Amino acid sequence: MKRRVLFLCTGNSARSQMAEGLLRYLAGDQFDVCSAGTRPVGLNPRAVEVMQELQIDISAQHSKSMGEFADQAFEYVITVCDRAKDSCPRWPHAGRLVHWSFEDPAVALGPAEEQHQAFRAVRDQIKARIEAFLSTGL
Repeated sequence: MKRRVLFLCTGNSARSQMAEGLLRYLAGDQFDVCSAGTRPVGLNPRAVEVMQELQIDISAQHSKSMGEFADQAFEYVITVCDRAKDSCPRWPHAGRLVHWSFEDPAVALGPAEEQHQAFRAVRDQIKARIEAFLSTGL
């Protein structure tokens, strides 16, 4: 039976979406992976673009509300932003509630390349955290 993981963020537009795609890609079929937001706003196109640089296609993913998963059990519920952690201090059906704090790349200002670099940096931080998660079990 696959272990279930839910990544939570505020908008479910970038960090949680990238985490969902990365875990699915890096772990193969070991996990049933979902992502959601406390206030979903839609998939950020820059998240799609920087994931495509790693040959990971998240373009079919979409923003979902955490309410869609409220009655579901997960082995891990991982918040990837501080606001989501504060909004969701408990998850009724979580084996473990874990917090990984990543900066919001969507707030990066400046030229397009600087904004893309912010997304790349966060993507790489999430990838490193997921690789550690897979090698140590968290």
